[in-house]
Amino acid sequence: MTARQHYDVLETGAGKPVKMWTRGVPVEDAARQQLVNTAQMPFIFRHLAVMPDVHLGKGSTIGSVIPTVGAVIPAAVGVDIGCGMMAVKTSLTASDLPDNLGPLRSAIEHAVPHGRTAQGGRRDAGAWGSVPTHVDAAWAGMAADFRRITDKYPQLARTNHRNHLGTLGTGNHFIEVCVDESQAVWFMLHSGSRGVGNAIGTTFITLAQQDMQRHLANLPDRDLAYLAEGSQHYEDYVFAVSWAQAFARRNRELMMEAVLAAAQRVLRKPFQSRLEAVNCHHNYVQKEHHFGKEVLVTRKGAVSARAGELGIIPGSMGARSFIVRGKGNPESFCSCSHGAGRTMSRSEAKRRFTVADQKHATEGVECRKDAAVIDEIPMAYKDIDAVMAAQSDLVEVVHTLRQVVCVKG
Repeated sequence: MTARQHYDVLETGAGKPVKMWTRGVPVEDAARQQLVNTAQMPFIFRHLAVMPDVHLGKGSTIGSVIPTVGAVIPAAVGVDIGCGMMAVKTSLTASDLPDNLGPLRSAIEHAVPHGRTAQGGRRDAGAWGSVPTHVDAAWAGMAADFRRITDKYPQLARTNHRNHLGTLGTGNHFIEVCVDESQAVWFMLHSGSRGVGNAIGTTFITLAQQDMQRHLANLPDRDLAYLAEGSQHYEDYVFAVSWAQAFARRNRELMMEAVLAAAQRVLRKPFQSRLEAVNCHHNYVQKEHHFGKEVLVTRKGAVSARAGELGIIPGSMGARSFIVRGKGNPESFCSCSHGAGRTMSRSEAKRRFTVADQKHATEGVECRKDAAVIDEIPMAYKDIDAVMAAQSDLVEVVHTLRQVVCVKG
């Protein structure tokens, strides 16, 4: 690997170069191979950009920026389309919070459906049983474009969509109350396009593989199956993925409204919110202009970091998180990491750590401390400070947040 600036270059033979902002953080061999595989695709534009939170994903690594011309890889975008972060600063300070944060956590858990029960069926606690009026009003603004999608792909009409709008989900999705370096209180959350986004992603990954059935043997990985520009499925996918990304953004907004309202009911001191606010995707694709050309940029676990643009880089439970301002580095296609990045699988974390480990690692944070969330233990993630140091030429830190309440999906 050849050192250049703040990144290293992984040469890939016949493929495009891979520029890696990974100094000081571990990168697994399997992730490197995925990067080499992706770089072999003939429509990659200039190079791949790899963020310091990079780790093994489906087909392509999480933590990579994939610019393409004339094609898109649905599995690179993934199934949690539009997944991202939202954070809001309030007029509250740490001294305004009660000593016992349990009631605040309970109020948030009651206000926002989260998790998954009943195999995702009608009694699923993570979906609305009766959709609130304000959520229905938000859905009404999306329904016409959704019908345009389901007219061609009627199976998508049978997914969770309206009843998932304004809900959190599972896995690494969370809602947090945080305190920054000046003791200001923030509310922050992480979620995406929920069941309908998963269904859209899965549908078009399958269609891409079916369209390329004769060519799958020539691909480095079947999950690199792509849709070519000009084809019917390409145009349909671009429309559907854009809709799912809009759903994800609105989903976060509705949850934040519910969280703030719940806090208003529990906390004695009235407060103002949205003194500063950020709402950013980190699993998405969109057209952008780079190096004099319009390209499709897929950020698979990466955040846009144009000059002056605000973003969010969360740590794990019990670690710090950051509000950042982009430096507009063209070599990274104006991108930064989307978090700390996992160092081990969920199953490995559950095998290696105990509830006692989880309690110790999240000491001082009002959150669940049971066997079901061990897979989210901080030790399953990279060191967020090392991740931030590796991308110092991509972003500057504006605020440093520490969690005091964490609600997990």
